[in-house]
Amino acid sequence: MSSDGPSIRNSQSLVDQVIANAPRLPRITSAVAIYRHLHAAILSNALPPGTALQDKLLCAEFAVSRTPVREALIRLAEDGLVDIFPQSGTFVSRIKADAIPEALDIRQALESLAVSRAAALAKPTDIARLDQLLARQTALAEAGDTGLFHEADEFFHETIGMIADRPGLWRLVKQVKLQIDRTRVLTLPAPGRMIQVVSEHRLVRDAIAAGDAVSAQVAMTDHLNVVIPDLARLRGEYPAYFT
Repeated sequence: MSSDGPSIRNSQSLVDQVIANAPRLPRITSAVAIYRHLHAAILSNALPPGTALQDKLLCAEFAVSRTPVREALIRLAEDGLVDIFPQSGTFVSRIKADAIPEALDIRQALESLAVSRAAALAKPTDIARLDQLLARQTALAEAGDTGLFHEADEFFHETIGMIADRPGLWRLVKQVKLQIDRTRVLTLPAPGRMIQVVSEHRLVRDAIAAGDAVSAQVAMTDHLNVVIPDLARLRGEYPAYFT
């Protein structure tokens, strides 16, 4: 991959690849299904920033009318993942670097609460669940599977919310961390990075297991803060991906 990422001229082939295996959708659920499919593809950078999303081609690929496609794209625009220019077209948005520090502050506040409660409430069975997730993350890191590793990473954080008996916190976190996710996914292929993430997660797990809320909060904050130095580096490596 070049440092500037794929050009818009080549972007339609990327769209074709992403939706090649998409199911033909029932009319009543098509807008939501298209939204979820494109949402996941954008967050994983399977559809990188700057990729053109053409209504007619999306309609043909998903075998639907223009209405559900437009509804899906409008929702993505509301999420800040798509830019719609009436006279120019629709494109996957650039990653909004200036929005990341504020999103990180919100995420840290919510996850700090979750991990503190988890340290107070965790049972041996909960720690066993975290251990299973860490084992899976380790295996995926060793296999170099960045996509499934990111999913396992997400579930580790979600599980902490469930242990804390605050599952709604994770739903709120997901709403504010979209630009963070797009940045973090870019870091995973770096040599040793996924193993580093597992090590950071293990420190969180150990503090929860010890019932040490303060150490759990510190470990979680340190883990989440890594995205800031990453951001400075990635903006240099992928200048076309960021605004």
